[in-house]
This record gives sequence, C-alpha cells and structure tokens, in this order.
Amino acid sequence: TPQLAKHNVVSWSNVRSCGTSTAASVPCMFSPLGKKDFEDSKDDYETLLDVAKAAGMSVLWIDNQSGCKGVCDRVPNASAADSLTPALRQALCDSSGECRDTALLTPLVQRIEALTPEQRARGTLVVLHQMGSHGPAYFKRSSTAAKRFQPECRTEVLAECSPTELVNAYDNSIVATDVFLGRTIDWLQGQSAHYDTGMLYLSDHGESLGEYGLFLHGMPYRIAPEAQKHVPMVAWLDADLLRRSQLSGACLRAGADAPLTHDALYHSVLGLVDVQSPTYRPALDAFEACRGSANANANANANASAAANKGTARAQTGV
Repeated sequence: TPQLAKHNVVSWSNVRSCGTSTAASVPCMFSPLGKKDFEDSKDDYETLLDVAKAAGMSVLWIDNQSGCKGVCDRVPNASAADSLTPALRQALCDSSGECRDTALLTPLVQRIEALTPEQRARGTLVVLHQMGSHGPAYFKRSSTAAKRFQPECRTEVLAECSPTELVNAYDNSIVATDVFLGRTIDWLQGQSAHYDTGMLYLSDHGESLGEYGLFLHGMPYRIAPEAQKHVPMVAWLDADLLRRSQLSGACLRAGADAPLTHDALYHSVLGLVDVQSPTYRPALDAFEACRGSANANANANANASAAANKGTARAQTGV
C-alpha cells in the first residue's frame, strides 16, 4: 500500500467487525447501539447519517456495491455509475454495469455542489461505499496497471485456483484500493483551502481465501474464522483538522495496536465532525484518548490559526 504509506496515515491493526457480511455489518456500523444491543434491538433508531443531517451538515452516500442496507434511505444518495459520461462509463465500467471504485470520485465535486449550500457551509459528510475486495471475482477489482502480483486467479470458481493465484488476485484488489484511497486523500487535500478535511476508512468484513477450506465471507459470526472478522481501519486527517480536534497524529499512531470494533465508527465520526448528541460515547471514540490541549500543542505549527473560518469536509470510505 505505497499510497497510504506516502500519506502517513494512522492504521489500526486490531479491529473486529460487527458481522461477516455487508447486510449484517453496515446497519450495525452506522448505529449508535454497538454490536450486542444492535442485535438485540427491535426498535428503530437514528443512524450516524441521520444525526449528522439533523445537526445541519450536508450528507451524501455514493454506492458502488450492493446498496446501503437502509442506512442512507433518509439522506441524498446515488450510484457511482450515475452521471458518468459515456466515455468514463466505457473506461471504468464493464458490460454488466459494474464499475471500478475510482468511479466514486469522478463526479464528486458536482455531486457535492448539488447539495444545499446552507448545509455545505456547516460541513459535509460523504460516504463512499466501495466494491473493494469483494469476491468471488477478485480479478475484476483491479485494473491492468494495478495487477502487480502474478499469476492471478481469473475465475469465480475459487477452488480451481492455486492458493498463490488466489492470494495474488486478492492482493491486486488491495493495490487498487490503495490507489483509490490515495486519490481520495489527494482530492481532500485539494479542498483544504475551504475545508478542514479528513478520511476514515473501515471495511465491513474480511474474506476467507481458502483457509480451512473456506472461501469468501458470511459465516455465522460465532464460528467464523478471524479472516472474516479482522478488518482494516485507516485515518488521514489534515493538519488543520488535527488542530481543530486537538489531536496528535503521533499519539494516534502510538495507540494503533489497541483493540477496536465497529462500535467505534459512530462515535469516532461524531467526535470528528463536532456534532453533539446524547448518543455519543467518548469511550467508544477511537480518537478520544489523543484529544486535548497537550496533544494539540504538540501537534501545532505556524499555521495554527489558518482554519478559523473554514468548514469541515469528511470522506468516509468503506468496502
């Protein structure tokens, strides 16, 4: 992942998912309840996106996968393939209509400008829902330029491939995600004159690649292997957002091995976007331990007042 390395991100190494499938994990991730209470609850609840919208922020969900599972029903949402020009559709999408994840970024400025100006002035939260490394067609997730690992499994019948071929196809999909996240950060940096910007990336589940004879994902959680529950979580915050949030990048990286779960997503994002809610729990905020004046002073530089009148832009991505 050379692009993420170049941008000096914070990468948490010990994160576990709420479920082993998109349908199970995504609603849980965006709820305030946490895994146990979410699974026990029969009541309706406000999602992270609902709370951000109620606080006056502009919110947008863009999907390049199997939909938002109800999470984005009450906020503006679109498919990544929407609004692509015929030339871009030909370059980024196959004959079935499936597009590579870079399609999420192509018309992003226009999508955001279409949101309410008053809400944009209060800050913007964008969720980019990737195809990412979803199987079984791992070979479709990367462009020719991203296929650094060969030979690659080129079939959806994964048992027909050798372990090396399957891992290579999966690793090529990770290369493609690294490129996508690097471009997301580059785009956010391009907005830094007007916004304090940040990206939080979190996968909804992992994948089995033939270990114990298992492939893909979706096993019952209690018996699912670690490969389906161990997920990446990565953050990039620009210098002005670090100062505004009184955060130290060095402190965050020093604590990146601490155990976390999907329960952290809701509370960590609320903390970053300065939204106050009775549902917010500091103990579940992955940034809270590194927040405070001492950390902020350690992270300050000569541009400490540059962001005094800027808004907040967040790109939150996940597969």
